[in-house]
Amino acid sequence: VIDSVLVKINRQMSTWDPGSEISKFNRWESLESFKVSKPFFEVVENALRISNQTNGMFDITVYDLMSLWGFGPNPMMGIPDKNSIESVLSYTGFQNIKCDQDRLIKKNRKTKLDLNSIAKGYGVDNVYSTLKNLGYNDIFVEIGGEIRLSGTNEKNKTWSIGLENPPSDVSSEQKPFFGIMKNNECSIATSANYRNIVDADGMVLGHTINPKTGYPIQTDVLSVTVISETCIIADGWATALMSMDYENGSKIVDDNPDIKAVWVLSNEDEKRMIALSDGV
Repeated sequence: VIDSVLVKINRQMSTWDPGSEISKFNRWESLESFKVSKPFFEVVENALRISNQTNGMFDITVYDLMSLWGFGPNPMMGIPDKNSIESVLSYTGFQNIKCDQDRLIKKNRKTKLDLNSIAKGYGVDNVYSTLKNLGYNDIFVEIGGEIRLSGTNEKNKTWSIGLENPPSDVSSEQKPFFGIMKNNECSIATSANYRNIVDADGMVLGHTINPKTGYPIQTDVLSVTVISETCIIADGWATALMSMDYENGSKIVDDNPDIKAVWVLSNEDEKRMIALSDGV
């Protein structure tokens, strides 16, 4: 049952599948509306909402931008030149996609979507709902580090989730986790630059690209974990907060009652600090 749920979502939202719904949409070079499935529409709608709340620092129209920097199913080699980046930026931006009932509309024919920053969370929510509908109450769903849970574990105790320590060049005896979170009903997603990296001309680059400048993000944030009711929200916001420095990210979290966050920060001396939003 669970496999069939995930296979269906992949057929809708995987850019690695040329026959998927998102791949067909990305090849659609028309300004006419494109009919999409309800799940696809729901994920795009949620993503655009986060884009609005972050003034575009979270953006799903970065498919070609990610390819330029060596990520995704069609990666380019080496560091892209300024002209290539500016060319792609001319049709990148969440404002180029409009949701209309069960259809999506491109405002630029070249705009392509990449839902990797939020679709995994949607998948977790779907598996969780499937298990819930089958009558289960004690549930722990994890896909690639994104989690949704409820109830208790097999020992009838509150679920414990280890918060992973980003790798460090300074310490060879680093602890695997910097903290343990206990909860009996929530969703958790973590974003960090150490998971997906590409070596471009000798430079190691993280996978978080600023959708406004077109260049990889460099901030004081090593990783950020978001806690929310649903995993689609936690997943999207984890990526969004990874694209901002702590000062700006923490202000947004404080103003958003739907999310809480935990940051691992690096200061000027490369010493690490843990920062928590209210309520964690």
